[in-house]
Amino acid sequence: MISIKSSGTFTGAGVLTAIAASLCCITPVIALLAGSSSIAANFSWIEPARSYLIGLSIAVLAFAWYLKLKPTKTNDIDCNCETAKKPSFLQSRTFLAIITVFAALMMTFPLYAKMFYPNPKEATTALAVVDYKQQVKFTIQGMTCEACEEHVNNELSKVNGVLAYKSSYATRSSFVTFNKSKVDVKTIEAAIKKTGYKVKALSCCDKN
Repeated sequence: MISIKSSGTFTGAGVLTAIAASLCCITPVIALLAGSSSIAANFSWIEPARSYLIGLSIAVLAFAWYLKLKPTKTNDIDCNCETAKKPSFLQSRTFLAIITVFAALMMTFPLYAKMFYPNPKEATTALAVVDYKQQVKFTIQGMTCEACEEHVNNELSKVNGVLAYKSSYATRSSFVTFNKSKVDVKTIEAAIKKTGYKVKALSCCDKN
């Protein structure tokens, strides 16, 4: 017979899979808070398995709730006539509820990850007065969610001479408009690489 301890095991497994499913999106935020941009792309390889990990987490937690809510049978023969011990907090329904909410927050993290990033400076106002504009499309490997977009944009906003930028994890790219009299492509590429993502290709076109 499956015990309360087994329920706790499934609870822990549910949390671990939920965290694993969101590591690719959590690490950019951790990198920003820790000031170590290079760790951001370390878990991007998890993205293809994200949907499976979410499904597994839901299944495991659902089974943990089943074990917790199903009626328990008492065996009077094995009873020593002592009052049954009350389960600890870690084995309680309250703890399982907290864990379930936490897992849900982890699995939906990409939906609200942007709130952890500072608003990057707006540089588009200078576009009309710059005579030496150039736009470059960077093809980036490693972006997996909106948090990754914000991470790239945050680094680009720090580059003097960058006028506008639009990053997209869906197209794995970033369009950057800059004043080529103040900054070059290699400097911008280096800023993107600081995030830990890889620039796989780029294409340029003058905007004069």
